[in-house]
Amino acid sequence: MYYLYRLDGIAPPGHECYFDPEQWVLDPFAQAIARPPSWGSTEGIIRGINIRNGARFPKGIIVSDEFDWADDRTLKTPLNETVIYEAHLRGFTARPSSGVSHPGTYRGFQEKIPHLQKLGVTAVEFLPIQEFNEMEYYHENSRRSSLRNYWGYSTLGFFAPNGRYASAGVYGQQLTEFKKLVLALHRAGIEVILDVVFNHTAEGGDGGPIYSFRGVDNSIYYLMDETGQHYMNYSGCGNTVNSNHPIVRDFIMYCLRYWHLHMHVDGFRFDLASILARGRDGEILPDPPIIEHIAEAPFLRDCKIIAEAWDAAGAYQVGSFPSERFSEWNGRYRDDIRKFWRGDGGLLGAFATRISGSADLYDRDDQSPLKSINFITSHDGFTLRDLVSYEQKHNEANGEDNRDGDNDNNARNYGVEGETNDPAINALRFRQQKNMLATLFISQGVPMLTAGDEFSRTQRGNNNAYSQDNDISWVDWALAEKNSGLVDFVRRLIRFRKAQPALRRTRFLTGQPLQGGADIAWHGREGRSPDWHDNTIACQLNGNREATGAATDGDSLFLIFNASEHEAVYHLPPPPGRPWRMEWTTQENDPLWKRRRVSSLFRAARSPPFPPPTCPHESLFWEAALLRPHKLS
Repeated sequence: MYYLYRLDGIAPPGHECYFDPEQWVLDPFAQAIARPPSWGSTEGIIRGINIRNGARFPKGIIVSDEFDWADDRTLKTPLNETVIYEAHLRGFTARPSSGVSHPGTYRGFQEKIPHLQKLGVTAVEFLPIQEFNEMEYYHENSRRSSLRNYWGYSTLGFFAPNGRYASAGVYGQQLTEFKKLVLALHRAGIEVILDVVFNHTAEGGDGGPIYSFRGVDNSIYYLMDETGQHYMNYSGCGNTVNSNHPIVRDFIMYCLRYWHLHMHVDGFRFDLASILARGRDGEILPDPPIIEHIAEAPFLRDCKIIAEAWDAAGAYQVGSFPSERFSEWNGRYRDDIRKFWRGDGGLLGAFATRISGSADLYDRDDQSPLKSINFITSHDGFTLRDLVSYEQKHNEANGEDNRDGDNDNNARNYGVEGETNDPAINALRFRQQKNMLATLFISQGVPMLTAGDEFSRTQRGNNNAYSQDNDISWVDWALAEKNSGLVDFVRRLIRFRKAQPALRRTRFLTGQPLQGGADIAWHGREGRSPDWHDNTIACQLNGNREATGAATDGDSLFLIFNASEHEAVYHLPPPPGRPWRMEWTTQENDPLWKRRRVSSLFRAARSPPFPPPTCPHESLFWEAALLRPHKLS
């Protein structure tokens, strides 16, 4: 059974009125929405500001909630043990190379869960899966009219899982299929985090279509300018949700409650979350009601709550988001790690701060390094491979004359813009990808990996692929076999992180002397103190003292990072009981490394006492390495 509303009313004086008893209106609380069953169909596209033909309007569905969650279990993975994998549900399996039976769907993603299990991730963060209109550009009289809203940051139904992501149908089957995916992920030990968009809706700005809120009560649901006739646009998408109005605030809380308690979702990432801090006049509030409600809601106590702590109108609250409850996408981490490995000067202090948990941003009010969601890439921007292959964005396919997307990517191409057959350049690019991946997984905080970066996915230089529902954005699974060595490296990094409490602290490093030594000690070249104007540094992590107050052999790690174009020689400190041995290095698959370094490495490891010491590498350029004490066989 399908249903729609018709509403009538009187707008406040001076406000634009969209009440129209002849206008069909979609229920904002609809749990499923019937639209064309096939992805990309133009059937039922709304052109202009309204439509009175109910036959072509998307409809709410009366659903039956009979799903059996009996053997589901709440994982409650602690933040310090969490590894997040950001993925687009459709794009993950849309390519034929995915090899799944139902590409681009919930069922298709479910078929790829073994890959995630082998990789070792503990949570999938889905780009928006709430109902949205992928064909919203179709009615534009522009070059974008042939493109689709691929990312989905334009919500049509906040309670409804996207119907065209279901293989079984859009008439209520999408609920069951989504729940089966959640259940399968939980059985595999993987949590589900939803990227939710409470900052704007699919109704757009002035002249946009009436779907729902506009026809229910436009003046309550949106921020309007002082004339009451035009929409404030802090989202960059035409309108801004009036999230701190009591009615809208309650709507958001109902929605979060539904997805967590009824759909068994484990967490939420709030898109452009700084908009949630804006009041009726657009001002940034010191204690925003909606953020306080989310932070204090008992039903969200075990949920992971993550803020993208900025918006499209200049608010940037990384390190100052107005809630202790939220973790934050750490944009400062992304930028500083990229600049360091690009070879920028003067970044050593920032690099050390970022890998240590960003205490400059979060060490206050009993906060911890777990406030920081560390990432080097995300859906928004270059892929990891493109970050070392392109210095300029190449967004021509978006139909906006390459004006869209960020111009400041902190990227480097190492001599050639884009793809090349030069083996030396490709080897260096591959190593730089490993350097950044290694940095991500040894950093204090919560790591987030973007889908496909584990096997060097490319978007051909497009850093804003929001409209590319094609092989620019779709994950190419042929690369998983071609670059299987990189997949294995990421797998090892994640496994190593999980085995080392020293990399998963819940308190900030202090560098202060403790029993057995300081928790972290920084080292420069040739046994000297660090030169903070250099491009290379090493550090010794001396175990996790939080529980016992003392370190153990297995917890002590020695990490070396060299972002210069020249070798760096390091003297190793005395080993903590057992000789140092190389755990991994980002040059280890280089034939030169195998020929020249492995033999000297094992000579050093087997010679008692440990020789004074140089690092077992003759040359350490653009490389990360980690040593730990090992029992000799």
